Amino acid sequence: MKAMLPLIAQALVALSPSSPAQAQDAMTGEEFESYTKGQTFYFAEDGVPYGGEEYLNNRRVRWSFLGGECKEGYWYEDNRRICFVYEDLNGPQCWSFVKGPEGLRATFYGPEPASELYEVLKTDDPLNCPGPEVGV
Repeated sequence: MKAMLPLIAQALVALSPSSPAQAQDAMTGEEFESYTKGQTFYFAEDGVPYGGEEYLNNRRVRWSFLGGECKEGYWYEDNRRICFVYEDLNGPQCWSFVKGPEGLRATFYGPEPASELYEVLKTDDPLNCPGPEVGV
């Protein structure tokens, strides 16, 4: 993971949005699955690294805030929103994904103000998932 951080930082500079995302149609579940399956994505928010997610078979996912422990989960489509359910959260987290020329943009739907994440790196390398208390 440490080797990935300089690449992510370089990508943040190159891909930081200079204007708000264009209003486009949100991806369907099929479009989202076709673009993400078998890939690992790293996301940022306002130029700051946010986290990475590995998209596995059968709509399963593995998420980590950068440098943190990985969480297993799955996703499903609900009214053109992609909803994620993780092993330790109480309910789904739903996002609207748009694919533009610079990659994915994701807008969160929930009680908090809307967050917008954007793709800074797409790779077929697996997500680095150090376990809890590694080396203890």
